[in-house]
Amino acid sequence: MSREFASADFLYLLFVLVPLVWVYLRWRAGRRRSLSFPDLATASRVNTGSARYRPHLPFALRVLALTLIIVALARPRSGSTLEETSSEGIDIVLTVDISTSMLAQDLKRGSDRLDVVKEVVSDFIGRRQHDRMGLVAFAAQAATRCPPTLDYRVLESQLDGLEIGQIEDGTAIGVALASSVNRLRKSKAKSRVIVLLTDGVNNRGAIDPVTAARVAEAESVKVYTIGAGTRGTAPIPVKDAFGRTRYVNQQVEIDEEVLKQIAGITGGKYFRATAARELEEIYREIDSLEKTRIEVRQYKRYRELFVLLLLPVLGLVLLEQALAETKCRTLP
Repeated sequence: MSREFASADFLYLLFVLVPLVWVYLRWRAGRRRSLSFPDLATASRVNTGSARYRPHLPFALRVLALTLIIVALARPRSGSTLEETSSEGIDIVLTVDISTSMLAQDLKRGSDRLDVVKEVVSDFIGRRQHDRMGLVAFAAQAATRCPPTLDYRVLESQLDGLEIGQIEDGTAIGVALASSVNRLRKSKAKSRVIVLLTDGVNNRGAIDPVTAARVAEAESVKVYTIGAGTRGTAPIPVKDAFGRTRYVNQQVEIDEEVLKQIAGITGGKYFRATAARELEEIYREIDSLEKTRIEVRQYKRYRELFVLLLLPVLGLVLLEQALAETKCRTLP
């Protein structure tokens, strides 16, 4: 519920009352009368207490009535707002590599690649409001962890539950992309997007990544690809003969040419993240590129309140006249 004035310019008339009061006070000060009293005691009782201010009461009531009339002319009203929201949602599939190489600790000190990815993707999910999102995890095979949904709590729980070793090791980029496209095949959203993140080279699966990209193109699915990992070598944990964990530097191999090709074919974009901050910026850029169009129509219903001021005005005028002829009457 909101309140406003439909003709607020009339409120400037309130400033006219200031010189009106000033003229009245000057007039009263210049109007001197004299009366004779039989003794001082009677004279002292006449000009004390409320008797001193009683002659001004009719004028005060008149000013108050004029104030209410001016406020009524400004048309005070109360309104309630109704909103009708329509949106052209985007269906997004987040495709995440969970192969063993995602254990490398090169994006952020003390955290492996998968932990960093889960943190950044979770932030990405939190910034979307009107889009259905799904999750596909892959290594040697691809598995749908969550079909496109608006229940972000379920999506977040599935993302948080991703672990290395849940799927046979390997990197099947083509299979993962084809599986993600399949999740969007029946989508009626105006825009359909896949964000595919990997840190390796396609070495498993019967589907070639470029072939999968052609399928995505045919289905009008845009693919953003992300290569995650430093340039050069990265520390990867391995178990020694005694079961102890030690870190060995291994060469980082990301098939950037294939990832660029996938993005180019589908109208997307390729990104390379060599640090956690870069990965955050990449997902923020994708978020800005894929904005949901939201239309909000507002309707307002008003209730005019100026009528409520007219009765008090009438009452004040009648009261002023009554007082002027009785208790506030002055002698000529």
